[in-house]
Amino acid sequence: MMKAAAIVGERQAGLLAKPVPKPVGDEVLVKVIIAPMCTEYKAFLAGAPQSCLGHEAVGVVEESASLAFRPGDRVIAMPLSGCGACDLCLAGDYIHCLSNPMQDAAMAQYVLKPSHALRRIPDGMSFERAGLACCGLGASFGAMQKLGVGPFDVVLVAGLGPVGLGAVVNAAFRGARIVAVESNPYRADLARRMGVEAVVDPRDPNALRLVLDASGGGGPTCAVDCSGVPAAHRLCIDAVRRKGKVAFVGECHTETPIVVSRDLIRKGIILVGSWHYNLNDLPLLLQVIERSPIVEQMVTHLFPMSDIQRALETAVSQQSGKIMLKPWE
Repeated sequence: MMKAAAIVGERQAGLLAKPVPKPVGDEVLVKVIIAPMCTEYKAFLAGAPQSCLGHEAVGVVEESASLAFRPGDRVIAMPLSGCGACDLCLAGDYIHCLSNPMQDAAMAQYVLKPSHALRRIPDGMSFERAGLACCGLGASFGAMQKLGVGPFDVVLVAGLGPVGLGAVVNAAFRGARIVAVESNPYRADLARRMGVEAVVDPRDPNALRLVLDASGGGGPTCAVDCSGVPAAHRLCIDAVRRKGKVAFVGECHTETPIVVSRDLIRKGIILVGSWHYNLNDLPLLLQVIERSPIVEQMVTHLFPMSDIQRALETAVSQQSGKIMLKPWE
């Protein structure tokens, strides 16, 4: 049997005992050393019992039915998995595969993954840093790749939660100037310590003007929304200069108003969605993890999984950056 994190009631979390899964076919059983937390706090707030938590992990291969991995290999378990055989999966864009059920349950002592959803951790890289190759840095890294961010850009980051802080790391590594929008003082201060030039409170009625001024007057060349808030979407669209680019990373299930002529045709901006990153770019992302001087600042809490209640309460408080769990403590 193994231990796994679960939502057991309204704002109540705990550990459940579950059978250790057995790998078959192309599957690999991974002993989870670090389970980064992401959006699980939303299930915690909803209060409905849920025993499938977590979608990213790093650890050690315990048992493999695949010839691609052997026991003892240190691996990154990517979010979701895809089918591994369609054109999207083969091209590295597995995250967009039509066969991608959200059932990883990675906040546990073991997780079962198909071999194509695993990547080896470089020698010398800690498990904690390797855990950032999933949602911590991966989502915004994919956005930066699509936007082509470089040292001559001014990047607006909307929302400084864990994913937004990852966007700060990625933009800074590329040499871009960074302006951010965030109302949470804890996260605004953390971003400033990480080198963000200006953090604008979106509740300020002059927020758009402040963003424009902080970017040099003409507006940012690029924007990355990590908040998933329609008002932030509009701010990004309004703030970027003509021929600018906006990437939407934060999940949002409500409508954002867009006027095609005004926003797209006449302004000439490009809007893209970005969920994860192409796995062929992993070597580039690993360079960010290995070489960024600020990457460690985005991980603010490391909890034993036995303290899952406090870990989720900390996530709900938003007085944190990226939170990671140790399933064997």
